[in-house]
Amino acid sequence: MSDSSPASPSASASGTASGPAAPRPAVVLDVWCELQCPDCRGALVDLRALRERYGDRLELRLRHFPLEKHKHAFAAAQAAEEALEQGRGWAYVEAVLGRVEELDRTGEPFLVTVAGELGLDAEEFDTALIDGRHILIVDADQAEGKAIGVTGTPTYVIGGERLDGGRSQEGLRERIEEIADRLLAGTA
Repeated sequence: MSDSSPASPSASASGTASGPAAPRPAVVLDVWCELQCPDCRGALVDLRALRERYGDRLELRLRHFPLEKHKHAFAAAQAAEEALEQGRGWAYVEAVLGRVEELDRTGEPFLVTVAGELGLDAEEFDTALIDGRHILIVDADQAEGKAIGVTGTPTYVIGGERLDGGRSQEGLRERIEEIADRLLAGTA
């Protein structure tokens, strides 16, 4: 998932003697996340630091992995997809993760409230949660996550390497930076 946040990819062309260089593709960091997960809330500090360090050279993609133990996680994943459609995906994710306890207590009405607070079309959020228009995306992410060995959240995949943040966030940002730097240098 990417939106117009600083994490979104954009082309950076620098000229050469033979003409403009082809845009360098951004390094992709898949973030397998669940919006009712306190560990994912803790990961926000690292994700913000990564966005600040790499800007458009690192594309953060939200991948959904709702856990059964959190009863509102599946709806929250669908709501995040609606936020993406409305152009504020990461802002919405951060707002919901910042208030996990409210999501625990209130459920789907909280998801709609956050949309309104961010200036999104809250009525459309409510409709999206009712009609299930984003279920297939969430299901596909979860199935892919299971296929590659994701068992908890947050889990990161960068350069083909899976890093499990559900056990501990310690040292993960540094490891992601090592991999990103190597990929950006073209020595992957």
